[in-house]
Amino acid sequence: MSAVLAALAFAPVSLLAGVVGWGLSVVLPGVVSALLVVGLVAWLTRAIHLDGLADTADGLGSGRPAVRALEIMRRGDIGPMGVVTLIVVLGLQVASVAVLLGRPWGWLAVTLGLCAGRGALAIAARRGVTAARKDGLGAVFASSVPVPVAGIVWLVLAGVLVWASWLMGVPWWQGLLAAVAGAALAAYLVRRSGQRLGGITGDVLGASIELAATGVLVVLAAA
Repeated sequence: MSAVLAALAFAPVSLLAGVVGWGLSVVLPGVVSALLVVGLVAWLTRAIHLDGLADTADGLGSGRPAVRALEIMRRGDIGPMGVVTLIVVLGLQVASVAVLLGRPWGWLAVTLGLCAGRGALAIAARRGVTAARKDGLGAVFASSVPVPVAGIVWLVLAGVLVWASWLMGVPWWQGLLAAVAGAALAAYLVRRSGQRLGGITGDVLGASIELAATGVLVVLAAA
């Protein structure tokens, strides 16, 4: 159930980020406001999902067999692949949030885009997805969400993002495309992790959230 309601559970944090972004954008340049918003979200979540993103990038990018890749992901340090991935993903998030904060109701689009990223858990935890380890969050979440339920989660998120697009005065289908982009990125990562690692881990869950949120924000911010 936590995977299904993840977007709703994250709403208070994302709403705070959106409102703070709106307030900062009144007195600060857009990029500065966006950087502070992204930093605020990382701080409030203890950067746990970003840590998962870096570890997943190191593991999948190592090219090593599954057992060795999982060992790399379990270490506390971050390698070159993880660093570069963080730079690119955070850079895309900051750039997208900066654009959105300059639009009417853009702060709400930021709020909803961040929430939508948490919908990645429904995809990562859908039936048929296995866990790479017998312990950890991957084992807790794997195959816990029926496929139709995961589809409903993203249909609802798509509807919300379409509404956000309408409020901002951009084509309605941009919100729909944003939902498709977020879901596709999460699904690809889960599939890739299954092929390379034998299933998902807690790191993969965090990485899927960050990738999905980034995809949604980038498409919403597109001209």
